Amino acid sequence: MVPHIRPAQLHEWLQRCAEQAPHATPIVLDVREPWEVATASVRPEGFELRHMPMASIPARLHEIPRDRPIACLCHHGGRSAQVAYFLHRQGYDDVVNIAGGIHAWAQELDPGVPQY
Repeated sequence: MVPHIRPAQLHEWLQRCAEQAPHATPIVLDVREPWEVATASVRPEGFELRHMPMASIPARLHEIPRDRPIACLCHHGGRSAQVAYFLHRQGYDDVVNIAGGIHAWAQELDPGVPQY
């Protein structure tokens, strides 16, 4: 099972990651399309931000480290949940889905992020 966190819980998740694996910088994996990322994006604070459209994940799986915590992000949380479950099935142990996606991120964490 893949846990779901709200954007408001991201700081708490990052703290847990730092305690459990202090030398493994967490990744927020943004699985939206390039035009969506150009429309609205987040500022990486305490994590590495990687953009990889959902459809490209299977072919680019080798680019996603297995030894780092990963939080998947999309527009509302549906695509990112699918990617999180896919990664989990591929043997990634430390994966969460950001429920509500970037839309909720703008509401809960950073009102400067445009909503679309």
